[in-house]
Amino acid sequence: MSSYLSMVLLLFVLLIPFTFLLLMNQRKQHDQVKRLPPGPRRLPLIGNLHHLSSGDLPHCVLEHLSSQYGPLMFLQLGSRSTLVVSSAELAREVLKTHDLIFSGRPPLYAAKKLSYECVNLSFAPYGEYWREVRKIVMLELLGPKRVQMFRSVRDEEVGVMIDSIARNSNSLINLSEVALYLANNVLCRSAFGKKYDGAAGDISKSRIHELLEETRILLGGIIVSDYLPWMGWLNKFSGLEQRADKCFKGLDSFYDKVIEEHRDPERLKPEHEDLVDVLLRVQQDPNQAIALTNDQMKGVITDMFIGGSDTTSSTLVWTMAELIRNPAVLRKAQHEVRELINNKGKVEENDLSQLMYLKSVIKEGLRLHPPVPLLIPRQTTESSTIEGYHIPSNTMVFIHAKMIGRDPKCWENPNEFFPERFLDSSIDYKGKHFELLPFGAGRRGCPGMNFGMQVVELALANLLYHFDWELPDGVRREDLDMKEAVGLTVQKKVRLCLAATPVHAF
Repeated sequence: MSSYLSMVLLLFVLLIPFTFLLLMNQRKQHDQVKRLPPGPRRLPLIGNLHHLSSGDLPHCVLEHLSSQYGPLMFLQLGSRSTLVVSSAELAREVLKTHDLIFSGRPPLYAAKKLSYECVNLSFAPYGEYWREVRKIVMLELLGPKRVQMFRSVRDEEVGVMIDSIARNSNSLINLSEVALYLANNVLCRSAFGKKYDGAAGDISKSRIHELLEETRILLGGIIVSDYLPWMGWLNKFSGLEQRADKCFKGLDSFYDKVIEEHRDPERLKPEHEDLVDVLLRVQQDPNQAIALTNDQMKGVITDMFIGGSDTTSSTLVWTMAELIRNPAVLRKAQHEVRELINNKGKVEENDLSQLMYLKSVIKEGLRLHPPVPLLIPRQTTESSTIEGYHIPSNTMVFIHAKMIGRDPKCWENPNEFFPERFLDSSIDYKGKHFELLPFGAGRRGCPGMNFGMQVVELALANLLYHFDWELPDGVRREDLDMKEAVGLTVQKKVRLCLAATPVHAF
């Protein structure tokens, strides 16, 4: 998408004669501009949009700029006022003190295309509809009882993963693929009542992964019409509109098939209601404050399907990558798990509360590699003042979770993978401690956090219990490629392939 953006910016050379009028207008607004947070000099018409055309990942560009202009930085991205927050102290101001004002969502092109015009929980504007949908999600779909209900699903799918690795341990294990299969299988069984592997006319695993990948890339891209609305025609010209339409049709067709299967009176129902069963029940409940339409229901399914798979697999892969780069930490984590479980045969969820070092390892992985480095952008619903600076209404707001997690004011040796920092600390990732915000905080915090982290903890504990892990022959740990891939959820760009030696039979 960077070449697409660069092409767009070249078009503005033709508009230079109009810049004089704009500069005169800027002078009239001089007093207001003085009260804005610091930021780089803005060009006429495009503002700071050119900074995002370098080809670097957006969160990397914003990290570089924030290191120059400070933890509260103002950008003018085309017509969109934008704020970047990159310190724990200021994140607390935005996500706690002024949470209500900063609880909106900007209506971005890809989000509208792929979430049924922003009717899902992630992208819906703040208001009565969003509050009611969140209530349904938290009470009916992702509450503690519902998460516990799918405990057997997690246990079975982790067992399938361990068995598959053991059977293929004579060759390298692609952990990136293994983690995605695990996350997707748990998600599909919990949300849709079954796994999808292409049998009996079902969608194939590979097709599901294609849709997930394309959705992740589209949602994480910089789309010019989001910042210069009058350039919307470029979406069709560049092929972006066709890509988004194709991806949406693939998702919509899949959701239609899932819902149709659940409405079949002859369907063999699972032991517990899955998430689509719950949505259909809620849809028919006359006592609900809102009557969910089919599109609204599919919007909620989108949250579960996209968010549930990507964040879980990303966290598991990045944490394993850090462990393999830090063999002393790996050995210590394995010792804790193996000493507790001994010859019991597998790690169960009841064991996880005793694995304090493992939990610290996962926190440290989330600190260094939050699944969404730039939390899903918020938008101010009215003007406000932060640290004496004026923040206009309808300002798009990025919380830079990755920079906050590596802030030297909060963390000693911030770039070092050192889980021990959490052993005597109360800091957690659940949105109460603003030094660690992998899942956000406040009204817009991630509702599926507990569901996903149960999978991560159980999977990682069993991977460490059952196998010894090493890099492929000839690869040094300091040479392990840790580059990030483009996307809303940041995956490891080069797949993590490791050698696994079975230690405990499953």
